[in-house]
Amino acid sequence: MPGFIRAYVRAVDAVNRVLGFAVMYMMLVMMAVLLFGSVSRFVFNSPFIWVIEMSQFLMAAYYLLGGGYSMQLDAHVRMDVLYGRWTERGRAFMDSITAFCLVFYLVVLLRGGISSAGYALQYGQKNYSAWAPPMAPIKIIMTVGIALMLLQAIAIFFRDLARATKREIA
Repeated sequence: MPGFIRAYVRAVDAVNRVLGFAVMYMMLVMMAVLLFGSVSRFVFNSPFIWVIEMSQFLMAAYYLLGGGYSMQLDAHVRMDVLYGRWTERGRAFMDSITAFCLVFYLVVLLRGGISSAGYALQYGQKNYSAWAPPMAPIKIIMTVGIALMLLQAIAIFFRDLARATKREIA
């Protein structure tokens, strides 16, 4: 593989590894928010209206910002009906096809995310709830997460293509 593809794969892997490792701790923040909400409601009889929505936003950020790292670790679910019987090259070839399909899907998703985040910024969109938080921050975070997953999917495509043609990206 050309040097710029190797550099791209290494750079994307490094960014997603660092961000994914940092985002792992967001689950603890979400649990702390939910614990705070439970204690305030059941112990002090003083519920807060923002707790559930904030935990939903944190979960969305956790899921999308950690998506690239999860893809990098190959920690997603795969149907193993035929896959396990194939040779290493056959698996790499099929993975490159599915990575190409994933890239197409993520491009469409990214386009919608950019449009939605732009709308939220332009019109000051707020959520339709009693708390009514602005939607722009979470939509921007979601768009960044989708972009990072797209970059990782492209890196995986290159890695699988190299493996299918018996070339490695170190």
